[in-house]
Amino acid sequence: MEIVINGHPREVPEGQTVLDLLASLELDPARLALELDGRILKPSHWGETILHPGARLEIVHFVGGG
Repeated sequence: MEIVINGHPREVPEGQTVLDLLASLELDPARLALELDGRILKPSHWGETILHPGARLEIVHFVGGG
């Protein structure tokens, strides 16, 4: 099924959770903030939130530096 991540279409398997998606993208969940369909999604819900066709996901990656 197709979803949109940061404005770019992407094919993902049906039934995939947000946490599964992050793992497939090799992203560290501890360094991210997510918005799903215009609403901030708390990290405690990532493992139980199943992506749906047409879902719009914005992923913000925090980086440190000095």
